Amino acid sequence: MTPKTTDVYSQEKRSAVMRRVKGRNTTPEMTVRRALTGLGARYRLHRKDLPGSPDIVMPGRRLALFVHGCFWHGHDCARGARVPKANRDYWVGKVARNRVRDEASRNALQAAGWRVETIWECELKDAADLRHRLARLVC
Repeated sequence: MTPKTTDVYSQEKRSAVMRRVKGRNTTPEMTVRRALTGLGARYRLHRKDLPGSPDIVMPGRRLALFVHGCFWHGHDCARGARVPKANRDYWVGKVARNRVRDEASRNALQAAGWRVETIWECELKDAADLRHRLARLVC
């Protein structure tokens, strides 16, 4: 007897869908990168030698930027507060582990003398506000 599942996809299809979820060069990350380039900022990407492998790093300014998706990192906005109905316990645990990992990365970077900023996916809706925030960070 197979266990009852509420997923609309088969296990193989769900696996294929989840494999397509990107961790790098996401649309929110590309939006931030375009804004930084428009400001004339130079940066490095995904420095594996730093805790948490920040999405964007400006070594001369000792600035590390994380561009987080609200759902995946448990932001307190409407999208981040959403918990899927299917496999709820898994997702609550997954997001909690992500938050713990994010906090540990932030603390390690700050202890090493880096400024750390998190830019949330929901904050990218207002392009002028994003540009102003980034300008304050890089100037």
